[in-house]
Amino acid sequence: MSTSNSARIAARRDALRIALPATAELLRRRRAADIAEGDIEDYVALNWLEWNGGGLRLTTTGDNICRQLSGRAA
Repeated sequence: MSTSNSARIAARRDALRIALPATAELLRRRRAADIAEGDIEDYVALNWLEWNGGGLRLTTTGDNICRQLSGRAA
């Protein structure tokens, strides 16, 4: 893997991490259709979201990331 590719992957992961609380809020409000399809695929690949009975939900990892981020904001 090239350095530029690694940097791009890390930047994408960081962007998804920052956006995860807003994504979680959309899921809470049952607005998953408002989440970009590419974001969903990447969140699932990172094991931050999972499919459950035709719906999406945060994994334990995703929930922990949201908690970490909310702790930083406090």
